[in-house]
Amino acid sequence: MINKIHPFITKKNHRFNERTANAIKNIFASFGIKGISMAVSLLLVPLTISYVNPTQYGIWLTLSSIVMWFSFFDIGFAQGLRNRFAEAKATGNYTKAKAYISTTYICIGSIFTIVWILFFCVNFFVDWSVILNAPKQMAKDLSLIAIIVFTFFCIQIILKIINTILIADQQPAKSALFDMLGQVIALLIIFILTKTTSGSLLYLALALGASPILIMLVSSFWFYNHEYKIYQPSIKFFDKSIVKDILSLGVKFFVLQIASLVVYQSANIIIAQLFTFEDVAKYNIAYKYFNVPFSLFFIIIMPFWSAYTDAYTKNDQQWMMHTLKRIRLIFILFVLLSIIMLFVSSNAYRLWIGDIVKIPCAISLSLCIYTILYMWVSIHIFIINGIGKIKLQFLFSIIEMILYIPISIILGKVIGVSGVVLAMILFVSVRSLWSPIQLKKLLHNKATGIWNA
Repeated sequence: MINKIHPFITKKNHRFNERTANAIKNIFASFGIKGISMAVSLLLVPLTISYVNPTQYGIWLTLSSIVMWFSFFDIGFAQGLRNRFAEAKATGNYTKAKAYISTTYICIGSIFTIVWILFFCVNFFVDWSVILNAPKQMAKDLSLIAIIVFTFFCIQIILKIINTILIADQQPAKSALFDMLGQVIALLIIFILTKTTSGSLLYLALALGASPILIMLVSSFWFYNHEYKIYQPSIKFFDKSIVKDILSLGVKFFVLQIASLVVYQSANIIIAQLFTFEDVAKYNIAYKYFNVPFSLFFIIIMPFWSAYTDAYTKNDQQWMMHTLKRIRLIFILFVLLSIIMLFVSSNAYRLWIGDIVKIPCAISLSLCIYTILYMWVSIHIFIINGIGKIKLQFLFSIIEMILYIPISIILGKVIGVSGVVLAMILFVSVRSLWSPIQLKKLLHNKATGIWNA
């Protein structure tokens, strides 16, 4: 079936192998799963807005963005584990792979237990109505909601390690399945809430926070007692000597993660401070709309991160270069899809959310441009990340963190909400120039200095 659907991987093509077959199998499975997931995500927006209101929805988005910043306390363990596990498995060292998993669970669990305790104590002295620029009378409720959201967040960070293992093992479809099931449960709960209660941010936080945790608990128990029993985490396999090994790469990914948070999560906060919570809702609705082509494209490139780790470990440059050409051809189709979505965006918004919120054309245009550039960058960055040569990306991310917020504030004040997106476009444009150059050097064994670090 794969050979019929993909003529470029026929028997005549000697580059076709088990790595490619596994990637394509996961791509097809992920399309079905992600299709449902995106549909549920899109349904959640109007349902959530109708359950609360645009202003409260904006408050929820801003609070969630602030909490997401705490994911940097992971300090790169998960991303470091992803590459190290893939390398250990590629060389058949299953004992070391289990040690990597066990050590990561214990380290992340310890870190986020301490972080939760500190947050719980500090939360008593924080006025969330001031931080979120929300009505003063909401201060007490927001304090309770903040601790609930943060508690779910910390538990989820620990449980999501199973997702990292699945992705590292070139099974992203299964990881996507868990995310989708969590969204479906949240959608059902919120639908029930709309029929049985009046709008409540507290109930919304409980529904959206508990749903994914339930799924990840069940999935972790299942996999570590069946398919991944050989890797079942154990305190006996904790090895402090390999913490440095995980973090030697993980810390660099940690900085990249912070840079991503600065750019993508701070946008909500900046818009909330410069404009209104309704503007936050407008930005997020448009962002979710134009995230559809990227999410579909992400399904295609996601399996190749760990596949490239495997290929690079085995010096299979031929497969890597061939696969890159095919991914770039597919990218062109998604550029066309994004442009079509831009032209029909007004009607699409109306069908999706009705007349609750009006999305300015400038926001749609800027997010369309950003999506196209981000997809192009992702092709090369995913492969570079899989290879593990990320020093150049590491240094650029530091510059990005320093400059993004002041530039986005300046452009936001001058242009409006689309100015905040324009700041994102400026930085992703620079990435779109150097990332393909570095990858070309790596695949042709011509990378030296910072290009090979």
